Amino acid sequence: MHDECDEDRLASAEHLTGFDAGRAAQAFRAIACDDGVGDEVRLAAAQQLTALGSVHAVEACVAIAGDDGVGDEVRLSAAELLATLGHRSAHATRIG
Repeated sequence: MHDECDEDRLASAEHLTGFDAGRAAQAFRAIACDDGVGDEVRLAAAQQLTALGSVHAVEACVAIAGDDGVGDEVRLSAAELLATLGHRSAHATRIG
């Protein structure tokens, strides 16, 4: 369960993506790494970081997946997202 304030923070960060992707990434990172934010909102922020191609996506996924206070399903989703990021990075390295 998460707070409406968490949703507002996420919506504000999403709004920033159209104007300043760098600031949006900073906002998503802050949300994803904040253990006081609801699990699903943290995961959504990490997913947004991934969509932006932010280098902070890995940090966000590790923070969520390694947080014992986060529900198992969300931790698993973060770990799967992290594996996807690793796969993308390895693939890009082979191509580039």
